[in-house]
Amino acid sequence: MNGPGIHLTLAPELRLFAPPSRRVDRVPTATDGASSLGHVVESAGVPLTEVGRLLVDGREATVAYVPQGGESVEVFGVDRPQRVTGAPLRFLLDVHLGTLARRLRLLGVDAAYENEDIGDPALATRSAAERRVLLSRDRGLLRRREIFAGAYVYSDNPDDQLRDVLGRFAPELAPWTRCTACNGPLREADKDSVGDRLEHGTQRSYDVFAECTGCERVYWRGAHHSRLERIVLDALAEFGDGATV
Repeated sequence: MNGPGIHLTLAPELRLFAPPSRRVDRVPTATDGASSLGHVVESAGVPLTEVGRLLVDGREATVAYVPQGGESVEVFGVDRPQRVTGAPLRFLLDVHLGTLARRLRLLGVDAAYENEDIGDPALATRSAAERRVLLSRDRGLLRRREIFAGAYVYSDNPDDQLRDVLGRFAPELAPWTRCTACNGPLREADKDSVGDRLEHGTQRSYDVFAECTGCERVYWRGAHHSRLERIVLDALAEFGDGATV
């Protein structure tokens, strides 16, 4: 771009997307005089899924605005909690976020996930078709225009990823109600109805079971329950808003 120059300031939380030399206030930025502000921001490395308010010389602007020479543009991050309109809050996660998908499901959050890499076009198409918020650490994927909505996952640590998503979107939590394997709803099951799918030791040691209505996987409070319960209790303590175990 070699058109009118503007001054671009990214919010501190957005500067990780930009080259180190552009992580300061009022960075001189060339435009072509025709491209939208959204294009300029993306050219700076920031996915529009992460952009909240835009101010041009202190006035609110949209991503469609075409900046003029000499203007000062401020780019803010999304407000939290972020409200998603147009559909119930549901998520779609890319292949690299399997642990996060299972933890969201553990908390009763609708989180679709593919165990195999189906490719960016297919993920974007599914996000649009099912009106799901696409979660990813792939900036290129989040720039695809066809997605319904998206969000960058800022950490590669599963604990931090979960806190990031829960803090950003404030989904309703209903622990132990969703299958962590396939995302289907769980229902109570008696021992007799699921006995043929249990090891003998499990039949003898446990009496309370749940069954997935989708894949028919059986759940009980086994050896890993205390670790899962800690994840649930920590999430409820910070984000539960009245939900209970």
